[in-house]
Amino acid sequence: MNNTRRGLPLTSSRLERIFPKLIPDQIRRVAAQGHIRSVQPGEVLIEQGDRAVPFFVVITGEVEIVRPCGASEALITVHGSGEFTGEVNMLSDRRSLIRARVTKPGKVIELDHKQMLNLIQTDAELGDILMRAFILRRVELIAAGVGDIVLIGSIHSAGTLRIKEFLMRNGHPYSYIDLERDSDVQKLLDSFRIAASEIPVLICRGQLVLRSPSNQQIADCLGFNESVDQTKVRDLVIIGAGPSGLAAAVYGASEGLDVLLLETSSPGGQAGSSSRIENYLGFPTGISGQDLAGRAYVQAQKFGAEMLIADAKRLICDRKPYIIEVGSGAGISARTVLIATGVQYRKLPLENLSRFEGAGIYYGATFVEAQLCGKEEEVIVIGGGNSAGQAAVFLAQTTKRVHMLVRSSGLVASMSRYLIRRIEESPKIVVRPHTEIVGLEGGDHLESVRWQNNQTGQIEEHKIRHIFIMTGADPNTRWLDGCIALDAKGFIKTGPDLSAENLTASRWPLARQPHLLETSLPGVFAVGDVRGGSIKRVASAVGEGSIAISFVHQVILE
Repeated sequence: MNNTRRGLPLTSSRLERIFPKLIPDQIRRVAAQGHIRSVQPGEVLIEQGDRAVPFFVVITGEVEIVRPCGASEALITVHGSGEFTGEVNMLSDRRSLIRARVTKPGKVIELDHKQMLNLIQTDAELGDILMRAFILRRVELIAAGVGDIVLIGSIHSAGTLRIKEFLMRNGHPYSYIDLERDSDVQKLLDSFRIAASEIPVLICRGQLVLRSPSNQQIADCLGFNESVDQTKVRDLVIIGAGPSGLAAAVYGASEGLDVLLLETSSPGGQAGSSSRIENYLGFPTGISGQDLAGRAYVQAQKFGAEMLIADAKRLICDRKPYIIEVGSGAGISARTVLIATGVQYRKLPLENLSRFEGAGIYYGATFVEAQLCGKEEEVIVIGGGNSAGQAAVFLAQTTKRVHMLVRSSGLVASMSRYLIRRIEESPKIVVRPHTEIVGLEGGDHLESVRWQNNQTGQIEEHKIRHIFIMTGADPNTRWLDGCIALDAKGFIKTGPDLSAENLTASRWPLARQPHLLETSLPGVFAVGDVRGGSIKRVASAVGEGSIAISFVHQVILE
């Protein structure tokens, strides 16, 4: 394989995995699923921005893959005999990021989206080759910043951080231009008539300009929701794409259910913001929450599950099928519903907290946030659970010192032992028990912090510019509006935890009792952190999501 033909800086060994060459027997099996046709130089097989693009295998000739850049193009790769087009977007029918054009005459095998998915699901060998190549290609596109959008922002902008996180956690490649650091930024601003005060700005496919866009506007710009039919009745609608929701999507779709995921932002939930999970089964060296969520989402797509970026605003529960009303006003109909909306970290009771959110106050510790912290800076992590411990260990690798502030006497009651040992053994992590933040100071960015010992009353002030808040857990259940029985803390009651009074108040209509993870509404389930009595661990959430599918099948057959 000729490395000089490639537009990505890759080693030969990595090229062979990203751009594998199918052997004759494999090509024959692909041809059996689609049709063979002739192609001529200059013919565009795929255009950037197209949806539901076909999948092509080159038999003879050559097809170049390029990224349009205004009036010019940037070469990504050239596919020859036995090579194939496509990356992760092939699984979801989302818009193509690239242009595919014939450069040498020949023949190709063409499969539409449905045929390609069928090939992946029914041919284990080819499915493995294609899935690995699709995933690795997307990884390289992200690393190289090869996408269909440009983000213009600033390291001092909370909005820029939010958009970066949205794009990163959705696994969408983008180019980033910093207002303070890139000398050519003014030319780009002038060409699109953008004022510096309007950042962050997204430029989609060199045409659409979005100023300080919401997550929903970004999703619309990228076409995340275009391929999703919002009118049909689904077998299962899953609300929340954290570990439990993703597990349910994988198992449900793989068992033939028509599954739709509703997610307000990106796959992963709170777990997606964990820098490294080291006690998850099957990953002895650990895995980041984002990587775990990304793999699970691709796996769900492989089996046909779809995801809609939308806020669930209300559950209409007085009729069947159930209807989930989303932010756009549309209603999503479902035979069964699985609530996996998780929890959110509690905010500190400080008047000026919101002023510094995204500008010194963060609710996740991923690569995006870590980049904002200098090597000679000290940072604060608030919380005593596993998420806080993972954040502290991660940030200690790239900062001068990490102060862990814990309201209680220590970490033993709420954190896994392996994390406690990591923290105790790190010379760069200082645990401060009985300590709480009582003051924040700064201008456009957080500059200093005051903390207080809640036993002695002593207050200290420190020049610290970054705080990572990972404490408390409030369930995301307000949108349910009385449809479902909740416990005193707002978590959803399920199965044997539902009292006779709960079922009477909810007018439970069936002779049978609720299933293990079923709520006070028949066919509505709750899993993961949002469920009362659940164990707040990723593996437990995944287990609940997969177990719930067996009960979903039973309800659908009733």
